Amino acid sequence: MRTRTTRFGRTVVALMLREMASRYGRSPGGYVWAVMEPLGMILLLSIGFSLVMRSPALGNSFLLFYATGFLPFNLYQRLANTVGTSLPFSRNLLTYPAVSWFDAISARFVLNTMTQLLVSYVLMVGILVVIDSPVVLSFGPILFAFACAALLGLGVGLVNAVLFGLVPVWQPIYRILNRPLFLASGIILIYESMPPLAQDILWWNPLLHITGRAHEGFFAMYTPQYVVNAYPIGWGLVLTALGLLLLRRHHARILQNS
Repeated sequence: MRTRTTRFGRTVVALMLREMASRYGRSPGGYVWAVMEPLGMILLLSIGFSLVMRSPALGNSFLLFYATGFLPFNLYQRLANTVGTSLPFSRNLLTYPAVSWFDAISARFVLNTMTQLLVSYVLMVGILVVIDSPVVLSFGPILFAFACAALLGLGVGLVNAVLFGLVPVWQPIYRILNRPLFLASGIILIYESMPPLAQDILWWNPLLHITGRAHEGFFAMYTPQYVVNAYPIGWGLVLTALGLLLLRRHHARILQNS
């Protein structure tokens, strides 16, 4: 058992180092781009809405408001995409008996989770320094939001890994369906500012509960009554279990099709 765990750990670390070298080591700037991309989106949202609005929905900093909603969403989205393409990404290495489909999934999940959490930490610290206004942080809701975003991203990514491999047309369909999520996940508008009909529909989006908790962690005056903690956790656990079950059964066929 101990030998198997050690072998699993070494394999995952080797796969992580390979991805780090191939994804960030060959491009100018490397990990700088991992920070600049979400920073650019946050700046774009902040500058754009500051021109048409006097103040954001929460607080008085557009940078802080949009960052607190966008960063958990970005973690979810990155994991859903990278975990979903884990098998084709590591296809050549999966021909070796020592490397399994579970190793490839685990390596991409761990590496990209660590990367996005580090990026989020750097950006939030930088924003808190720049805005130079007192912010009372509540770490419970913040950690909950990012943990749920990671779990949900893993679950969606695992299911996508199956669908991308067995139903190739699903990949472009998923990209199209995923675009409105940015507008429907509480990044631009908080739940309380939405029309009643939109509230009734969008409540079922687990990402809205995640961004609500993230906002609560940075804005002491905000208490999102609509958030149900068990809801995004339930989605994440069910999708993760379903994805693992389907991958265990169909991973060989997916590798043949990729």
